[in-house]
Amino acid sequence: MPRHHNSAPEKSKDFKGSMIKIIKSLKPWSKSIIISLVLAFISAILGLITPNKLSKLTDYITEGITPRISEEKITEIINNPTIPYEDKQILFNMMAASDEQIINKIDELPTSIYEEIKPIMNMEKVKSISLFLIIIVILSSVFNFIEQLVMAYVSNNYARKIRLTITKKINKLPLKYFDTHETGDMLSRITNDVDTMGHSMNESLASLVNSATLFIGSVIMMFITNPTMATAGILASIIGFSFMFFILNKSQKFFVERQERLGDLNGYIEEIYSAHTIVNAYNGIEETNNEFDKMNHKLYKCSRMSEFLSGIMPPMMGFVGNLGYVAICVVGAILTTKGIISFGVIVAFMIYVRMFINPLNQIAQSLTTMQSTAAAGERVFEFLEEPEMTNELDLPSKLDKDSIKGEIEFKHVKFGYDENKTIIKDFSAVAKPGQKIAIVGPTGAGKTTMVNLLMKFYEINNGDILIDGVSTKKLTRENIHDLFVMVLQDTWLFDGTIKENIKYNNAHLTDEEVWEACKIVGIDHFIKTLPNGLDAKIGENDTVSSGQKQLITIARGMLKNAPFLILDEATSNVDTRTEELVQKAMDKLTVGRTSFIIAHRLSTIKNADLILVMNEGNIIEQGNHEELMKKNGFYAKLYNSQFEL
Repeated sequence: MPRHHNSAPEKSKDFKGSMIKIIKSLKPWSKSIIISLVLAFISAILGLITPNKLSKLTDYITEGITPRISEEKITEIINNPTIPYEDKQILFNMMAASDEQIINKIDELPTSIYEEIKPIMNMEKVKSISLFLIIIVILSSVFNFIEQLVMAYVSNNYARKIRLTITKKINKLPLKYFDTHETGDMLSRITNDVDTMGHSMNESLASLVNSATLFIGSVIMMFITNPTMATAGILASIIGFSFMFFILNKSQKFFVERQERLGDLNGYIEEIYSAHTIVNAYNGIEETNNEFDKMNHKLYKCSRMSEFLSGIMPPMMGFVGNLGYVAICVVGAILTTKGIISFGVIVAFMIYVRMFINPLNQIAQSLTTMQSTAAAGERVFEFLEEPEMTNELDLPSKLDKDSIKGEIEFKHVKFGYDENKTIIKDFSAVAKPGQKIAIVGPTGAGKTTMVNLLMKFYEINNGDILIDGVSTKKLTRENIHDLFVMVLQDTWLFDGTIKENIKYNNAHLTDEEVWEACKIVGIDHFIKTLPNGLDAKIGENDTVSSGQKQLITIARGMLKNAPFLILDEATSNVDTRTEELVQKAMDKLTVGRTSFIIAHRLSTIKNADLILVMNEGNIIEQGNHEELMKKNGFYAKLYNSQFEL
């Protein structure tokens, strides 16, 4: 089946729906999240207490360094009979000077006058407020630290859970899904999209609560402290609000498209690098590079727009913040000169404005990050919501591989990958216990499809397949797979030792049994040439020939105890001499097993008990080799064509 590239969405996806799904999936950690959000809220509240206390501290310090010269104090000094007239005259003369001259000459005043007007610092108040501020700052930092720790725990475990869910989901998806979706795109969902969800959750969720609390709290506190200055600061920031929501409204589609394009690019890279040799052999590097450049440019364009739109908000918010500072300073200076507010109120408002503006920055960044989270979440949940294979928990039958007879019957099987196109039109055949059944025919005749249906990789549309008289519709896939040894044309080796590859999912096998299988298929000599023998590391990228890989997979199949055997072009990658060795090994492997052999080299299936000749989804001839050659029909022409020059 052809694979397709996911196209970029024409419009923004369902942000609200995706966030609801993410929130629901966070239910196992709801208590931890609530604790984190409460801590973030408390930390923000503690931060809101600080400015007013700092305002009072500023006023006490200001009073402590400012001479106590006021009309009431001067009147008190004049009426004080204990102060000499000459000292009072000096005070009168000094009062005629400017404020700066008064401050400069205060130390020259007579002791009697100086003692009355000298600055007095209320150290008890200063110490108590300072201690209170230190405690508040420490508590706020501790709560913030714990909140970050809890969210790190939640985000990492959430990402772990999503990956485990995806892993389980992969095993429940029908084979059709993998035929129609790129491997790279699926890997992108598991890696990039899940990482985006985990990281953004850690960075944005608690930050959003903290910022929202600071934002709302600072507005309330500003109006309580002084409505005039609060109005001035907020009006200067309205532009930021409008622009922020305008950007957020326009940016979502670019974040969604970026995740889609990244999946496409990963899929293409995986596809090309897995076939790097073929690309070079056909001089397709330039064409590949051009295609890569096109896809990379599409990713670049949507990434540039999403990054630009998200990156433009912090400097814009910085400008709005500075504008707010200017407004507060100007209005505060006017109110201070009129004696309406103290200098400490201006200090408090400077902090409140910062608490008002900075949360806007953080809210904007958090919402932008949540846009990426929603885009990634859509792709992840889209994968998790794919239709699964039918549930088989209630299937009534089960076959024991140790007591099975080994008969398989195909009864009028019909199947098509697409509902509008039937590939297997009316397939009927019976395989007796211990028979060797060969399925031959031209490419596209439906040979491998029949094997896929037998293994229940696909559900048949009509008809039935019976194993010892039991319909496969009543058997679980796991039960059916346990009954078959399967050796395919496409080899698969994982990154591990040769022994681990051969013993795959059969850990109970001994080294002696592994060696015996290797000797039978003729791979023992090759293994002895390796540094560590059976313990030599091997993988898909090692310099091992295709034939040697095939022999290892054949050895793996020989060690599985199962009553049925499927060989799908199992000897296609080995040379003629090795094929003879493998053929002898296969003959031993088929003893006592009902075997299905798909082969293009018809010379390898001459000794088959029954040969099914397929063409266009139907059996057009059947019999053994001699019978079919005597008919001089389709099989005979197919067989003789292999020897024509």
